[in-house]
Amino acid sequence: MRVTGLFVGRLSLGLLAVMAGAGTALAQASNDAPWARVIEDDRAIKVETDQLEAVVPKKDPKQWMTGIEKGSFLDKATGFREIGDGLMVVDWLMEAGSDEAYADQLHAPDGNGVGQYAWYENETDPARRSYYLMAHGSSHRKRAIEGPQLCHRMKPVQPEVIRGKDFVAVKTTYQYEYAAPGRKPGSRWTQLIVFPKGERYFVLMDKIDSVNDSPEMFLRNDTPGCVRHEQGDTFSEMYLSYLGGPKGVRIPSSEFFTPFPPDLKFGYRRDLNKTPEHFISAYHLRDPKTGKEGPWLAGLTLEPSVVYEAWCSQRPGGIIVMIEEINGKPVKAGESFSAAHVVGYFDNVDEMHKVYDRYKGNTKLTVDASGWRLEK
Repeated sequence: MRVTGLFVGRLSLGLLAVMAGAGTALAQASNDAPWARVIEDDRAIKVETDQLEAVVPKKDPKQWMTGIEKGSFLDKATGFREIGDGLMVVDWLMEAGSDEAYADQLHAPDGNGVGQYAWYENETDPARRSYYLMAHGSSHRKRAIEGPQLCHRMKPVQPEVIRGKDFVAVKTTYQYEYAAPGRKPGSRWTQLIVFPKGERYFVLMDKIDSVNDSPEMFLRNDTPGCVRHEQGDTFSEMYLSYLGGPKGVRIPSSEFFTPFPPDLKFGYRRDLNKTPEHFISAYHLRDPKTGKEGPWLAGLTLEPSVVYEAWCSQRPGGIIVMIEEINGKPVKAGESFSAAHVVGYFDNVDEMHKVYDRYKGNTKLTVDASGWRLEK
């Protein structure tokens, strides 16, 4: 296990022993501890700043292999945590269209190919087909270009930690291993996460370097993440800035007591909706035991025009999915596309919009030891 301070100095052997043995002692650091630390072992990277805690898995995740690990994202100001299955979780590389003509060819030798998405035309079990249609809808057919589904079938990774005076960054890369017929595998996904000093949010970029052509390629992710609840016990309302007019729409938790598919309500499509000024998805946390209101947990996609489709729908089993698909435009082999996000805790909706205006219009994120930069 590696324990790293951001300022020059050494932790005492005693403190190192405590941290190595218990794996918990970040909050027990001495008064002269730096503002942020990184604890890294074979399984994961834990980042603690003056405002947040978060874990980025390398292998054996608690839920998904991509993004911020389930239950690890802590707001120190309020004590609240993320209540779903993790944040900014990534799926397949996809495009619009049907895979009916070649669905029987989509299975890789180890069973982890792109064929997991070939269910529209091929699922014969009525109960499973009903679930799939409820989970994904049926109005806009899509197919995987490359796989596996990274969130739960990605093999172990070795993220790079980058440290600076006022930030900690974690960079993860992975190449897709399987492809649909007529395509080749090997497109590279990069996820770069920056934790700035003094902020209750992180800045994140997902980037694809493609080895294939597509008339409408997109990357699917959870922005900010799903919500687990029982009749609204963990959240009081949703906020979607891209629906309901210039100020967005606030949706009470009661709207999510009964499952509904993504193409029934609370959905956005770039070809059917006006591009909003801000693209924000957020939920208002509350303590399921006491009912006490907490902060908002929000995902801000900093350039609204990169969102191809988005939805907020209730699946069976008490899970709300908040999905975004980025790009959805023609891509040639050798080209890249990316989206930049801010994800974190906010006291109110106005604060989300103020932060959005600070970073608006950017789609790229770069970082080195000298600093981090958002770019258009």
